[in-house]
Amino acid sequence: MPNPTLHVRIISPQQLILDVEANSVSSKNTMGNFDILPQHANFITLVENSPILVRPATAGQKPQTFKFPLAIIVTMENKVNIYTYIQPQTKFR
Repeated sequence: MPNPTLHVRIISPQQLILDVEANSVSSKNTMGNFDILPQHANFITLVENSPILVRPATAGQKPQTFKFPLAIIVTMENKVNIYTYIQPQTKFR
């Protein structure tokens, strides 16, 4: 049976910013808006100054939004790693 969630990590050289199971990740790159869902094809993109929305899989947890000057999103085998070099400019809960 396919895994119904994504394992999402946001990583900077200073710390692990986020490590959760999620239903989806959404953001915007130079081609436009995109969503990453479970069973997504392998994917890599740059996100510049656009919000990254992570919707946690745990019932009752609110979506979290992060914004970085630059982030690299790598998706493979239901794992989404978001790499950045600094702390988020904003974080909403």
